[in-house]
Amino acid sequence: MSAPAPVVVTGLGIVAPNGTGTEEYWAATLAGKSGIDVIQRFDPHGYPVRVGGEVLAFDAAAHLPGRLLPQTDRMTQHALVAAEWALADAGLEPEKQDEYGLGVLTAAGAGGFEFGQREMQKLWGTGPERVSAYQSFAWFYAVNTGQISIRHGMRGHSSVFVTEQAGGLDAAAHAARLLRKGTLNTALTGGCEASLCPWGLVAQIPSGFLSEATDPHDAYLPFDARAAGYVPGEGGAMLVAERADSARERDAATVYGRIAGHASTFDARPGTGRPTGPARAIRLALEEARVAPEDVDVVYADAAGVPALDRAEAEALAEVFGPGAVPVTAPKTMTGRLYAGGAALDVATALLSIRDCVVPPTVGTGAPAPGLGIDLVLHQPRELRVDTALVVARGMGGFNSALVVRRHG
Repeated sequence: MSAPAPVVVTGLGIVAPNGTGTEEYWAATLAGKSGIDVIQRFDPHGYPVRVGGEVLAFDAAAHLPGRLLPQTDRMTQHALVAAEWALADAGLEPEKQDEYGLGVLTAAGAGGFEFGQREMQKLWGTGPERVSAYQSFAWFYAVNTGQISIRHGMRGHSSVFVTEQAGGLDAAAHAARLLRKGTLNTALTGGCEASLCPWGLVAQIPSGFLSEATDPHDAYLPFDARAAGYVPGEGGAMLVAERADSARERDAATVYGRIAGHASTFDARPGTGRPTGPARAIRLALEEARVAPEDVDVVYADAAGVPALDRAEAEALAEVFGPGAVPVTAPKTMTGRLYAGGAALDVATALLSIRDCVVPPTVGTGAPAPGLGIDLVLHQPRELRVDTALVVARGMGGFNSALVVRRHG
C-alpha cells in the first residue's frame, strides 16, 4: 500500500490582538509587540480581571456584507474574515471547485457570548419581541463552520471541535485525515473566539486560572516564578489545507509546510495517581510524523501561565526531549490565550517560523522558574532553520493535543 499523500497548508488568515492580517501579525510578533492591555471595549474596573487581548483594529463592516453583520457575533466575523484572507492567500476560488470536495472544520469553545449578552439584555430589558431571531444560531459554537460553509459554497464534510485550547489542533488534524482519505479535496480549518464582554468574562473567571494583575506587562508570565494566571484574548486563525498533489496540480503559489503528525489524549481523573500532562500526546504525534525528538527544532508551548500547569508542561517536554534540549516559545504572551483560536494561531505562527527560519520570542517572562529546565526563547527572536515544529495545546477539563508541522519538499 502506498503512503498517504502529504497534506500541506497553502493559505493563512490571521486576526489577532497584535495584528490583523498575516504579515501585520507576523511583523508585530517578531518585534515583540503586544496586543495585551487594559480592556477597552467595556469598563472592566468592577471585575477582578481587567486585562485582555482585544482585537481593536478590526472593522467588520469594512470586510463583510452588511446583511451578515446583524446575524453574526464578533467571533464569527473574525472567522469569516480570516477564512476569506486564507482563501485569497492560497489563490483558491471555491466557486471553481467541486463544492462537495470543500470542507470546513473549525474549533470553538465558547460560542457567541457578546451576541448572546446583547439579546439577553433585550429579553429582560424590553421584552422577548425585541430579541433577534438570529440568536437561535449566532450563540452556537458550531456557527463559524456553518457561516463559512454557506458564504463560500463549501458543501463537503464540515464539523466543529469543542476541546477548548486543544480544539484548533484537533480540527487541523481531522481535516488532514479527511484529505488523505480523499473525503475532501480542500479544507478550511482553524478557530476563532471572542468572549471579551462582561457576560463572557464572568463565565471565565470561576476557573481561577485568569490573571488578576492590573499591569498589562506583568499580567501573563508563563514559566516565570511570578506567573499567576493567563490573560484571556480574542481572535484566531484560519488555514487552507489540501493534498500536496492537488496543490502542485493547481500550481499553488505558496506551501507553508505540511501537517505531519497529531495525537490527542485525555488526563486521568484527579486522585487516581495516574500521570497527567501532554507527554503521551507529544510522543504519539512524533511517532505518527515519523520524527525523532532530536529532529524537532522548536516547540510552541501551551503556556498556561498557571504555575502547576506550566510545571506539568515543562516536565512533559523534559520527559520527551530531555531538559533544555529544544527551544520553546510562547508568542501567545503577546495576544493572551485565545482558547480555540489560540492553537490555530500557534500553528500558523509555526508555519511562518518554517518559512522565515526564525522563532518569535516569549515576552514578559523574565526567566524560567527554577527547576523547569526549558530553553525558553526570551525577549528577542532567535534565528535558526526550522524544518520541524511541534505545537502543544491543553484544554480545560483534561484535553491534551500535539501537532507536528514540517517543511515541505
